[in-house]
This record gives sequence, structure tokens and C-alpha cells, in this order.
Amino acid sequence: MAPPAAPAIILPGVPTLPGLLQGAGYRTAVIGKWHLGLGGPGGPQWNEEIAPGPIDIGFDHCFLLPTTNDRVPQVYLQDRRVLNLDPADPIRIHANKPSGDHPTGLDRRGSLKMDWTHGHNQTIHNGISRIGFYTGGERARFRDEDLAAEWVKRSVDWMEADRDRPFFLFFAAHEPHVPRMPHERFQGKSPHGFRTDSILELDWCVGELMAALDRLGIAEDTLVVLCSDNGPVMDDGYADGALEKLGGHRAAGPFKGGKYSVYEGGTRTPFLTRWKGTIRPGVSTEVVATIDLFASLASLIGVGIPVGAASDSMDVLGALLGEPGEKGRTELVQQDNGSSGNFGFRTGRWKLVRHDSGAARNVIVERKLATTKVPRFQLFDLEKDPGETTDLLERQPEVAEKMKQRLAELVGPPPERKG
Repeated sequence: MAPPAAPAIILPGVPTLPGLLQGAGYRTAVIGKWHLGLGGPGGPQWNEEIAPGPIDIGFDHCFLLPTTNDRVPQVYLQDRRVLNLDPADPIRIHANKPSGDHPTGLDRRGSLKMDWTHGHNQTIHNGISRIGFYTGGERARFRDEDLAAEWVKRSVDWMEADRDRPFFLFFAAHEPHVPRMPHERFQGKSPHGFRTDSILELDWCVGELMAALDRLGIAEDTLVVLCSDNGPVMDDGYADGALEKLGGHRAAGPFKGGKYSVYEGGTRTPFLTRWKGTIRPGVSTEVVATIDLFASLASLIGVGIPVGAASDSMDVLGALLGEPGEKGRTELVQQDNGSSGNFGFRTGRWKLVRHDSGAARNVIVERKLATTKVPRFQLFDLEKDPGETTDLLERQPEVAEKMKQRLAELVGPPPERKG
């Protein structure tokens, strides 16, 4: 992930999945949330042509929200430029509050249509305060409520534009990331507040894209993958009713933890594949990861991976297609979204958890976002205990030591404690 002013994380010349497919004759596009930085070392120059970006690493077309929508600015990037930007009203990102009367969530809290709970209290746009300060770009700004429909329309139009060529579309939905502000037609449609209203809106997005494939007559030629980058979180910066209206619902099901956590609730997420006429309906317990899409899709189209590229991607194509007897990964390293040194390591039935920080976030999803003290190492038997309730570290010392060593080989040894 990258903050608003961050430069591009993936630079030209780095082998990527869209680049691989582009080289094989596929049209490629990313439409939705980016959050991987833009521009050179100084970050994106919002009022000029922005490069490097998605166009420089394998995408023919992009239509993006530059970061996540709780971070400034609320504009679209189309290929290399901010859409509808008026040169006479340039976008300016500020390190601090730009003026005494600049509206923020701290000093104009009563004017907000969605209050903040932590962190999201700087520049106000569309009645919602964000992370970061910015001014200008008024004509380029969008309404949160319109994001989903705009991205669906852009995606369908792009697919229809050249339906006879194979394509790769990365539709990076925002829902149910904060701020959860679904279109008015979805507001109040679920019993659990705007979070689940947003999930209904996501369901609508997927349905519209599936309908487009059917309408274009290409559903039987298209592999669809629906996956998530992390587990659930209720209180993620805004008072949107997610906790208060949760009721008895457990968003992570039987699993422990959620977003920001390396427990299974944070890393074991929905992963669905659909290829009409090829993949039979069913459920698989094989272990795969989103990074495996690089090697697996390369295998599907019969293209070799450049030497040294995507070394952590495994070819699990057979498992993704639901072919009988095909296996997924034998090992999986899980990591939280920071540099705290928190890892999960799965092999077979066993999972080792390593918290170098001695703390974990969002261990209990059904409460306000909090940090919990945890042991540095824990060991769980996921076959018997998928909820990670019983630590077997002292009862299985040989298994634990072997897994500690293997994890250290994969990610580096844990740092020595000071003091």
C-alpha cells in the first residue's frame, strides 16, 4: 500500500501479470482502487501527466481512484491524467492544514454526514473527512456514492469496445472499504448498516459484469476470479453503524481476527473462480494465494515466466480450475499490512504465528479496533482447531522449532529483543 503522495512502488521493467498477458496479445486494463503509488521519486504531479503508473507496467488502460477513498484526493486518474481537471484550479496536496479556515473533521465535526472515530479527520469532501489535506480540483472531484456504478460502466464499455480480442481486466472494487458510502439505492437495504449495504452494492457490481459477459457471448471464454486482500474490520475509522448494527453476525465466520491480523480471519478470504462450461460447481480446501495468479495464468495461456520474476508465485492452475486430485500450495507465508514483523506460516495441518512486535490488531472483529498483546510465537493445529483457540507451542516443540527455522529461511530471522 502507498499513501497519497507516494511514488510508484512497481517500476517500469519489473515483470508483472498484465505485462505478461499484454505481451501475449491480451488487452489489459485496471479499473478501480490503485493504492500502489504513482509518479517518480517526488510522487504524483497531479496537475501534469503522471508517470510512471499502470500504463508503464503492462496496462493498456487505467481508470483509477489513486489511493483508497479515505485518503485525498477524491479524483479519477484516466491513463496518465486526472479526469476533468481545470488547469485554473490545480490540485494541491498539503502536509499540514493549509489555512485557518480550511474545513476539517476536527473543527467542523457537526457538519459531517458520516462522523469519524479515529484518524480520518482532516480535509472534508462530500460531507466526509479524510486522511490528508488538499485544496483545488473542484471540477475533478467525484461523489463517493457514484464510484461503483461509474467503475462498472467504464469496465463494461471497455470490454465492449474490442470484444473479439482476449482481455485481462483487473476490476479493483472499493466496497466495503471505508468510507462506506454506497449509492442511495443501496442505503438501508441490509439490516447491518452501510458496511453490508456496500457489500450488496459489490454484489450488484459483480452481477453487472457477469451479465455483460453473457450479453457479449464470451462467458464460456472468460475465467473470472473473485478474491479479497484481507479479512473483515468493523471499526475502521468512521461511525457508520458497522459495530452497532452487527447483531450476532460474525463477519469472519469461525475464524479468529480480521484485517490487520495474521490470524486466519485476517488472511483466509473468499476466493472464487468461474469459467462457464469448464469449472464445475464445488468447494475446494486447497491452499492458494493471490500471488499465485501470476504463475497459474501464465501456465493457462502457455507463456513462460521471465527468469527471476514472481519467484513467490506458484502454479496452482489445476486447483483453481477445480480439477480432481490437483493440489494447491504446500507452504504459505502470511503477513500483516505493516513492517512490524508479524507473520503466519502454514504447512499441512500446522500454523505457526510469529509476532515480533508482541502485539496484534483486530484480534476480535466484533469490537472497536484495538491492539492486543500476544505471545511472540504460537502454534495451532488448523485441522482440529481452525479458530486458533489452543496454542500447542509447548506441547509440540519439535514441530514448532522446525517451522520457526523454515519461516526464518523464507522471510528472515526474527530480530533480537532489546532490553
